[in-house]
Amino acid sequence: MWINGIKTVNLSAFDRAVQFGDGCFTTAAVLNGKVIFLKNHLKRLKENCQRLFINLPNFMLLESEICYAAIGYKKAVLKVILTSGIGERGYSRTKQNKPTRIILLSPWPNHYEILKGKGVILITSPIELARNPLLAGMKHLNRLEQVLIRRHCDYNGGDEALVLDTKGKIISCCAANIFWRKGNDIYTPNLKYAGVNGIMRCYLIDQIIATGQNCHIVEMSKKEVINADEITICNSLMPVLPVRQIDNILFIKSFLFNQLNKFCQNMTK
Repeated sequence: MWINGIKTVNLSAFDRAVQFGDGCFTTAAVLNGKVIFLKNHLKRLKENCQRLFINLPNFMLLESEICYAAIGYKKAVLKVILTSGIGERGYSRTKQNKPTRIILLSPWPNHYEILKGKGVILITSPIELARNPLLAGMKHLNRLEQVLIRRHCDYNGGDEALVLDTKGKIISCCAANIFWRKGNDIYTPNLKYAGVNGIMRCYLIDQIIATGQNCHIVEMSKKEVINADEITICNSLMPVLPVRQIDNILFIKSFLFNQLNKFCQNMTK
């Protein structure tokens, strides 16, 4: 773990990430010492900082720190956290001008390879995501909804959760985006009001469109989605997994999964 370029595990309790969840993050795959989609992750961090009005760190320095951290790792998970920095008591940032850079490396999650073979079981989460266009799409540090969603999933036997918003529209999984196919058309949820616009989601949408297929960005209920021919989920680490079951409904087709999985084999940083 590196904090502002220094290898340490000590983060000040006065950092606004601790006090208020005041920051953003991104999670990337490291393969053979390289960070996959590094430019995309940096772009998202910059955009999220701007949306949160966090002073931008030196991104050339941040990129060099990330690349240095990844050296020598055949497979690993790299997480970058940017916070608005150490502050005084209270919500105001008026005396705040120095953001905190945090880089962490973790072991590769081997369970994704197992799930790729057997398929993912989704259970519908009773915890709904609040609709808030001010924060929608971002990977900000306020993840309590996801913590509660994951807790429910862990205690009820699901591999992942099917997550709706407070209007009953499908948004995502707990830690993944979702795609489904009906006939020749592919769909993914509209994230204008809730959810995280993942790096892998953006990549797959671009790849689908490049083939000349339709990828519809929609607001749909669970009833509509479970009538799909097949469903897949994705994030930067999976990178795509087939869904075998949602609650008591089974899915057996894998045309979409095979297509998206092939796209992922062509990924570059």
